[in-house]
Amino acid sequence: MTPMKWFYSFLRPYRWRMLLGLVLSTILVAAGLTGPYVSKIIVDDVIGGGQYDRLMPLVYFLVGLIVVKGVCRVASQVLYETSSQAVLYQMRDTVYRKLLQEDFAFYNKNRTGDLMSRQTGDMDAIRHFVAYVIYIIYENVLYFVLALVLIFLFNVPLAFGMLLILPIAALTTWSQAKNVKPAFQECRNAFSSLNAFVQENISGNRVVKAFAKEEYEMEKFTVENNKYRQAEFGAANIWKKYVPAFEFLSYLLNIILILVGGVMVVYGQMTMGDLVAINGYLWMLTMPLRMAGWWVNDIGRFTTSVEKIYATYTAEPDVKRPGSPVARRHLQGNVTFRNVSYRADDEDILKDISFDVKSGETVGIIGTTGSGKSTVMNLLCRFFDVTDGEVLVDGVDVRDMDLYDLRDNIGIAMQDVFLFSDTIEGNIAYGDPDCSFEKVKKAAVMADANLFIKSMPDGYDTIVGERGVGLSGGQKQRISLARALLKEPAILILDDTTSAVDMETESYIQKQLENINHTCTTFIIAYRISSIMNADKILVLDQGRIIESGTHRELIEQGGYYATVYRHQYPDIVPE
Repeated sequence: MTPMKWFYSFLRPYRWRMLLGLVLSTILVAAGLTGPYVSKIIVDDVIGGGQYDRLMPLVYFLVGLIVVKGVCRVASQVLYETSSQAVLYQMRDTVYRKLLQEDFAFYNKNRTGDLMSRQTGDMDAIRHFVAYVIYIIYENVLYFVLALVLIFLFNVPLAFGMLLILPIAALTTWSQAKNVKPAFQECRNAFSSLNAFVQENISGNRVVKAFAKEEYEMEKFTVENNKYRQAEFGAANIWKKYVPAFEFLSYLLNIILILVGGVMVVYGQMTMGDLVAINGYLWMLTMPLRMAGWWVNDIGRFTTSVEKIYATYTAEPDVKRPGSPVARRHLQGNVTFRNVSYRADDEDILKDISFDVKSGETVGIIGTTGSGKSTVMNLLCRFFDVTDGEVLVDGVDVRDMDLYDLRDNIGIAMQDVFLFSDTIEGNIAYGDPDCSFEKVKKAAVMADANLFIKSMPDGYDTIVGERGVGLSGGQKQRISLARALLKEPAILILDDTTSAVDMETESYIQKQLENINHTCTTFIIAYRISSIMNADKILVLDQGRIIESGTHRELIEQGGYYATVYRHQYPDIVPE
């Protein structure tokens, strides 16, 4: 499917509404074409012929034409505008739904600001095309063609003189259209880049202020802003070359009418009324010529926007839903990694990972930064697909399971805590929005978040800022943990969840987790030995491989990496 066919699929349901709008536009054009002919009758028959009794009926007729034109204009614009809003609503909804289906790899490759510009600036260019450009081009083409035909009916030599302008106008329009498209593509790319830069810096404004880098960021913004300005200037320079040409051609038509038409009236080759009528039709020729450059610009923006939105929409995720997924609404939580390897961007992230976890067990994962700890959990949640091997949950390859069923059975408190601009209760209940308040409070108590939440001015109804602004790191982590616990998942993943809390709070959370360990399988990724020392199994990763595996006691006895970290974190404790 081409981008234009894809766009038309959204316009198709409203084609009859648009067609009715075009019918009304046709009536409006017909009324407009009638006016100059009535003016001819007034000049030749009323003023020149002395038929004064015909004046008032003709005046009333002209007033009626104005009313008809006004009604058709209002009604047609309502149809165009409602159609454009309907198309925009459906298209934005479809694209947003597709964005939600994309995987982590897609968002790693596309900046947030770029995706936002698809849903804002590019969508608005499409709305403008449907609501305005379609009907204005249609009306002016009708005016131009029919007015030229009527001029032929009034005076053939004069019409041929005007017709000589058309090939030049057509060639100028074609040349502008050919040059304007790449210019507008550059404009949209520059706008997306500028949008992404602004979005990123507004989100990270606390880092900017913390490092006193306002001037540095302003310099970077100036560079991006200049790129966008230059791109717009580039597009403006194109129509700057062509618009004067269209203006010249329109004025040339006026000169032809005055010179040739005036001479013909003087020599009696046509009446003054004919000249008045042709003069009335002349604006129907000059207006399209003057505006052709602008409409070509609008069409260029429209096509570029459709192509960019379509390119985003058609991006296929690497992680796809299976054709015939295995239905497992409720999982037990048995997890097996069998010879799993994962490679991304020509780099080996995980190499031959194998382990087995039974339902209800707790697994601790520790290792150096970049050793692949979080990647192991990403593969379990199927945020990425393994390169080799297989990940099994309850004996079923996760690639064969329904993605919704799999992830609905997993509760995860991510390393990078993200909170929505919502109430604390809404953030905790995100996984089950219809749950009772008692369930929310229970999860908060388990995460040791209840006390600090109650101390806030509005308690659980407190609105947290964007991404949890206004909360400490430890508070955000505990809300994130409560959000994961509320789901009562079969598999619970805690990715460095207690790194920002004190030891007393961490101890309390661990005791609460022990109460649910018999009902769910728990994976704890941590740098603190205290977070995982009571786990049933501990995996030590280094450079994408499991280099050690066992219980806390077994790993201490092995005297490897784990034992070394333990001695560093607890130098005053003699290893057991």
